[in-house]
Amino acid sequence: MAKMHADEADIDVDLVQRLLRTQFPQWADLPLRRLASGGTVNAIYRIGSELTVRLPLNAGGVAALDLEARWLAKLAPLVPVDIPTVVALGKPAEGYPWPWAVHRWIEGDVLVEGQVAEPESLARDLAAFVLAMRKADLDGGPPAHRGAPLATCDAETRAAIEALRHTDEPFDAEGALAAWESALAAPLWPAAPCWTHSDLMPSNLLVTAGRLAAVLDFGTAGIGDPAADLIPAWNLLPASARQVFRDGLDVDDATWARGRGWALSMAVVQLPYYRNTNPVISANARYVINQVFSD
Repeated sequence: MAKMHADEADIDVDLVQRLLRTQFPQWADLPLRRLASGGTVNAIYRIGSELTVRLPLNAGGVAALDLEARWLAKLAPLVPVDIPTVVALGKPAEGYPWPWAVHRWIEGDVLVEGQVAEPESLARDLAAFVLAMRKADLDGGPPAHRGAPLATCDAETRAAIEALRHTDEPFDAEGALAAWESALAAPLWPAAPCWTHSDLMPSNLLVTAGRLAAVLDFGTAGIGDPAADLIPAWNLLPASARQVFRDGLDVDDATWARGRGWALSMAVVQLPYYRNTNPVISANARYVINQVFSD
């Protein structure tokens, strides 16, 4: 797999087998294979039929691993779908410099933007998950990765729009700036901060028989403005199901506008960075931009 980050570690099956053999020998002889993934933070390997190994690709992924180890078990009984379970935590060794984790395998099909079999049912399931996260009564949560006002990523978003202007991507930079400035103008979240997942990308969602079965990757979860959890309206759902999702959440115009802003910001930042290394993320970014413009 092509490396996505300049500081990305060298990770392969041999390394993972050596780590397992020295730290968790009970799993060392199980079949092991790397999973194709749109993820940008971890290399993920399946061990046998029941487990996965997640290894941060660079130092930036370590904090997410720590967050999940602390909060997943507390959040699990509060949400209506399956979420990952940390089975074991590994230590740096064998030339690999960071902690790593073993998770329980969760069955389900990974979603792809624009290819949702039952979009209205999925929209209602997503709304139920987002509402459950908002209502989670857990004190001491960390700040959500995207829980602060949109203005905190204004410079990064404008720089990414400018970068895209100078690529061969078919991209309306002026239209993107206008959409971004409209989102920035929306009033801030007026209520108390609440729990959010903050990264509801299609690749973090699993379905079974068309219904939401699991939500993965809680490394960005925490307390903040819940607007970032609206991003599936633009990164996954077709326009026909967008209103169903909004109705299920009963959000006001300002929160909806901020959610649209988060979807746009994520897409324009991701596209120039990943367009040559991560086809899953870059395809989703293009989909988001088109959906925001047509909304």
